[in-house]
Amino acid sequence: MNDALGRPQSVLVLGGGSEIARALTARLAQTRTRRVVLAGRPGSVHLADAAAEAAAAGAEVHTIDFDATDPTSVVAAVDRAFDDGGDLDLVVIAFGVLGDQAAAEADPLAATEVTTVNYVATVTAGLAAARRLRAQGHGTLLALSSIAGARVRRANFVYGSTKAGMDGFLEGLADAMAGSGARVVIVRPGFVTGRMTAGMDPAPFATDAEGVADAILRGLARGNDVVYVPPVLRWVWIAFRHLPRAAWRRMPR
Repeated sequence: MNDALGRPQSVLVLGGGSEIARALTARLAQTRTRRVVLAGRPGSVHLADAAAEAAAAGAEVHTIDFDATDPTSVVAAVDRAFDDGGDLDLVVIAFGVLGDQAAAEADPLAATEVTTVNYVATVTAGLAAARRLRAQGHGTLLALSSIAGARVRRANFVYGSTKAGMDGFLEGLADAMAGSGARVVIVRPGFVTGRMTAGMDPAPFATDAEGVADAILRGLARGNDVVYVPPVLRWVWIAFRHLPRAAWRRMPR
């Protein structure tokens, strides 16, 4: 269970090879997290690097094969993490793809890949984790969403719609888990510089993986249900939702 200061001592990260996952697990391992389970694609160099960094910080690290495009693999990864080591204090959904908007509009199968990974796999993983967290009576499910889901823009409406759907699912799941002893935390970063956004011009209020990891730790310590990264995006989100549609359509592409 969490220590006396509310810090998780055990964590499962689905998408453990992502830059945000790596930054987060390294920070957790430097505090009181002693057991780290990283789930990712077999043979991933990024997953191996994240595991090595967490181990160097003193954590007991395990890796699990995980394929976000395969629902059976998603459920199996969650169940194995709980079955092999017992209770988990924190389950992190850190996988996702940005996709290419133009490619998605030209080829529906390209859009299907984005929706499968970002939305379908999140629903599958979220329900699988919620079932185990309810059974143990404690723990946090934390998922990385995006400010892009606040209101979907023409420039990236396939990706944005997956995050909007993800947010709706997570908010409903949070309500369903109320009273169980477990809870849901939604993280909504803005533009994050890194591998996924390489070659793109940073948007206003851009951050990086380390900034997101630090914000997550602060949010967990404060008991926040939603974490905006950076915090100013909370007010941007409110403004976005109230812009007239005609004005919204003129937003930069």
